[in-house]
Amino acid sequence: MCRKSSIKGNCMTNKKRAGAAGPRDLRGGKLHAVIARKIGERILGGEYVPGSALPNEAEWGRVFGASRTAVREAIKSLTAKGLIHSRPKVGSKVEPKSRWNMLDRDVLTWHRSAVDRRHFLHSTQEFRRLVEPGIAELAAKKRTTIQVDQLVAALEAMKTARSHEEVVAADVAFHETLLASANNDLLAPFGILIDEALANLFDFTTSRNPRYKQALKLHENIVRSVVAEDPVAARTAMLALIKDTDQVIESLGKKR
Repeated sequence: MCRKSSIKGNCMTNKKRAGAAGPRDLRGGKLHAVIARKIGERILGGEYVPGSALPNEAEWGRVFGASRTAVREAIKSLTAKGLIHSRPKVGSKVEPKSRWNMLDRDVLTWHRSAVDRRHFLHSTQEFRRLVEPGIAELAAKKRTTIQVDQLVAALEAMKTARSHEEVVAADVAFHETLLASANNDLLAPFGILIDEALANLFDFTTSRNPRYKQALKLHENIVRSVVAEDPVAARTAMLALIKDTDQVIESLGKKR
């Protein structure tokens, strides 16, 4: 886990991310998966913009020191994720952003690695402001008794966590439980965003938040509203929590 990353970027530099697959990369996974990741990061990082043509299989093979078979499998994977469109004898082009499957765990991870850390944090907060207040409102309307118990347990886990990792895991579990309590099948895919994006956000803010007890109180307000079946209060409580995170990020930016 990267502990020294600043709000302006990750530990890994763009130069390293754009490089060819080395021996260490190959030990970390199958070659075609490594190639897909590196091409994906180049696309999500803006090196290849939507509509631009990509190198052909032979060129990618020289870049990564890989066979056409490995490159072809990587291209198939990127196509399935909506990042590129490939046609025989024509080549591959980057798809419009509207077709990128940002709910794919790999795509989201590549996006996080490729973009500026500050940009990713603010994008995550924008997503939260649009989605999480509605989730809290629905949870107050539709939660079951069992889900209330699970939400209370998740809050208790946040209070009793001792290590940084335990705090982050408990916070993510709280938001996943709240999502499940909304009982809406169309919202279920957002669990990946909560698992990946919010985990990264909480990992950054938790260790740097001087008022974590206040954050716990804000989580308590959400639980109290859901238990009371008060959707308006639940929405308001979630907005207050998100605003508090905004302030933590902003204060860290000023310190930098």
